[in-house]
Amino acid sequence: MTIARILHTKGAEVVSVPPDASGREIAEVLARHRIGAVLVRDGEGRVVGIVSERDLVRCMARNGEAPDHTPAQGLMTQVLSTVTRATTIGEALALMTDRRVRHLPVMEGGALLGMISIGDLVKARIEEAEHEAQTLREYVTAA
Repeated sequence: MTIARILHTKGAEVVSVPPDASGREIAEVLARHRIGAVLVRDGEGRVVGIVSERDLVRCMARNGEAPDHTPAQGLMTQVLSTVTRATTIGEALALMTDRRVRHLPVMEGGALLGMISIGDLVKARIEEAEHEAQTLREYVTAA
């Protein structure tokens, strides 16, 4: 199964913030949408980074206080790990494990097509395993 199939089911909506959004605003966006990361996009819509819950926690640990007034550009990870629609679930899981991230933007030719999370990948793996088990049961029953 590929990322394209997950996006087909999940959709392509991506929550993002501008580079000047404050840490408080980002936390509110994360809570409101019940997500763990937001993309940071400039005025032209280009992805310039990602801010995750981990980034907020790291800033708090580094500064000793909540990053209420720290802008996204001071919190974000700038070097993004990304996937394409053709990336397999296994490849995406391996990338997440290797890079220690839980969210991957889906990009092709510089265009943002969506974003997937570790939860999306685990859900797809479970569905894949359940389908395979059902197919095997049907095969054994028919024999």
